[in-house]
Amino acid sequence: MPSSSGSSAELQARVTGLDDAALERSLRGRGLNLKLHEARRLASELGRDPSWAELFLFDAMWSEHCSYKSTRHLLKRYLPTGAPHVILGPGEDSGVIRVDTNDGPYAVVMAHESHNHPSQVLPHEGAATGVGGILRDVACMGAEVVGVMDGLRFGDLDGPNAARVREVARGVVEGVAHYGDAVGVPNLGGDAEFSPVFDENVLVNVVSLGVCREGEIVRSRVPAAARREPYELVLVGKPTDSSGLGGASFASVTLTGEAESMGAVQLPDPFLKRVLLVAQAEVLKRAREAGLEIGYKDLGAGGIGCAGSEIAAAGGFGVELDFDRETLVPPGLASEFALVAETQERFAWAVPASFAPEVLRIYNEQYSLPELYPGAGARVLGRFEGHGRFVVRRAGQVVVDVPNELITAGISVRHPAKRRPPLPPVTMEALPAALADPAALLKRWAASRRGASRRPLFRFYDSEVQGRAVLRAGEADAGVFLLRWGGPEAVAVTVDGDPGRLEADPAGGAAAAVCEVARNLVAAGAAPRALTDCLNFGNPEHPEVMGDLEEALRGLGEAARAVGSEWEGGAFTALPYISGNVSLYNQRSGGRNITPTPIVAGVGVLADLGRATTPRLKTAGDVLVFLGRRRGMFSGSWAAAEAGLPERGALPAPSEAGAQARAEITLVLAGIGEGRISAAHDVAEGGVLWTAFEMCLPFASERCMGLDMSAPYESWMLEEGCGFLLEMAPSALPVLARQAAAAGLEAFEVARVTATGRIRFATSRDADVKALAALRADGLGDIFP
Repeated sequence: MPSSSGSSAELQARVTGLDDAALERSLRGRGLNLKLHEARRLASELGRDPSWAELFLFDAMWSEHCSYKSTRHLLKRYLPTGAPHVILGPGEDSGVIRVDTNDGPYAVVMAHESHNHPSQVLPHEGAATGVGGILRDVACMGAEVVGVMDGLRFGDLDGPNAARVREVARGVVEGVAHYGDAVGVPNLGGDAEFSPVFDENVLVNVVSLGVCREGEIVRSRVPAAARREPYELVLVGKPTDSSGLGGASFASVTLTGEAESMGAVQLPDPFLKRVLLVAQAEVLKRAREAGLEIGYKDLGAGGIGCAGSEIAAAGGFGVELDFDRETLVPPGLASEFALVAETQERFAWAVPASFAPEVLRIYNEQYSLPELYPGAGARVLGRFEGHGRFVVRRAGQVVVDVPNELITAGISVRHPAKRRPPLPPVTMEALPAALADPAALLKRWAASRRGASRRPLFRFYDSEVQGRAVLRAGEADAGVFLLRWGGPEAVAVTVDGDPGRLEADPAGGAAAAVCEVARNLVAAGAAPRALTDCLNFGNPEHPEVMGDLEEALRGLGEAARAVGSEWEGGAFTALPYISGNVSLYNQRSGGRNITPTPIVAGVGVLADLGRATTPRLKTAGDVLVFLGRRRGMFSGSWAAAEAGLPERGALPAPSEAGAQARAEITLVLAGIGEGRISAAHDVAEGGVLWTAFEMCLPFASERCMGLDMSAPYESWMLEEGCGFLLEMAPSALPVLARQAAAAGLEAFEVARVTATGRIRFATSRDADVKALAALRADGLGDIFP
């Protein structure tokens, strides 16, 4: 039973025998967010009152952020996670897929996280540490980190909360750029959306990718070899302090006042992280040369308590830590702070005791960590045992002694869910007056925040570092980078989740996000291979929120199964989710929940980087072809919002949307591979009208292209998520049209490509592409100068 060292911070807590009011005061007085029934359950499981350190440990590990207690059963029910090319699916720090090359199999490592609450409170630090955390998730799998990507959701830049919204937006973008640029990892792109529902709940979703040979993957677990010889836990990085204390539980509650939450936000140091990554490569090299089995894990949410318990439990071991043993845990820091503080730039190694001195030498002497940051370094913090318990000693006393399985198994909560009543789709039999003039509509959209160029954001980011970029942020529908030096293979990555369609129909909107991610990859020339998701929702204790969440998960799963993936061996499988995150309680105290916002990322593979494709029109005289299926459904679209039509309405059923996307993908990949398609762009926000305009825009020094619209301007040209626009020679269209008809799709000419820099409409005035581009370029310049 834990005992006290005499410090008030080490005294045993009291749970049993207290009434609810007294227990509530006791827990909240210490800054704990554990529910009363959870604290009582812990005491019951232990058969005694827990220590304060144990309460802090379970406060973190039983939080939504760490345990997925409200959603774990739903994730397992709805999302496909396996495929022949999946090496590691959800369950470790990152997902991993295999890519076969003539130089042997390579691994692409991918992780997806959110850092929403911290970024609302301290935008720069919150976003920067979000990037830092996701980099660690990939690095600890043994991969070289080769890129990051972000999905950002900001509030209304011009609304009643504009001053704070703008401050948050600037801070987030600067934080993402500062960390990635300083650590030497390129930004591969992303997306940013603006809506009043995010005024007080910014969403900062970050994705990271890494590459290594398949045989170089490192697991986040103690190896089986620890049953034959002693293994130790080596803690490396910054000294543990109280920064980020309670970050995991803070991310799992409704955000109230921002100032009082600042202590839960971690502090970044990307320059130290860069040294840690270089030193890590040396440790991995030495371990491989010696033929050693090792484990490796980052310290993120829950700090030492989380990393130590999880790396041990994953291998079927226990762990004993001595907080007096090493200087990485300062003597004056209370045990509960040392246990769960989320101090940044730290990793934990599980290595043979005989190899631990070499690990310490590499970090402390070869790379001189103690000289780079006061108190930084590598120290042995404990050892792994076969008893399956998590034990912490401090000042000669045991302050934590609990079954590891109790920590890592988490808990489950089944909140009631209330589904929305079925709604018909939003339709337009004829164009409303607000939409009748296409040139005027393009001008309004180009001058709006939602239509503004995101290039002012991309200018903050370095996409050239490492020299792997094939297609950079903003250059195509997906970022594309080189898989291996000297090889032809490339990897594409993209992120998406349209707020309008998600609010209109959570299942259909989630499916639309999956389909758009797949189309984005294909438009860049890549075959889709895997997905990740981040589920950003409001308070799960509200039945309407859980109803939307379940519907969104259904949409994500059904669409992924229908879109599918063909791997190198030729088998067709569901498009698997290999990693992800759930972020709940995105709701202000007394305020509304955010709209359902699952943000989906996807990774695809190009066998030949020479097939990388951009959406820019290239040759006058070519035809611009629509490939897809028109359904007349406008729910959640820009056009519906412009015309004042209902916000909510049905979208295509997820399985139908996915099957349509699969049929399109097959034809587009074949057309790109055979050289028949020279430009491709998925029809997303703004429909064919806006998509065609975007394809006319120049990139860098290119000139504006133009279009003669041969198809009449009608309402279908404003439908979103319905297919592709493709540039090809006129002689190639009949072949595609026959293939499309056989697949149940349409393929027809909508315009002829010109070099005029104008879009000509048959029944209205022309649109000047250069003038519209100038409007669009200025749309965010006042926020991100």
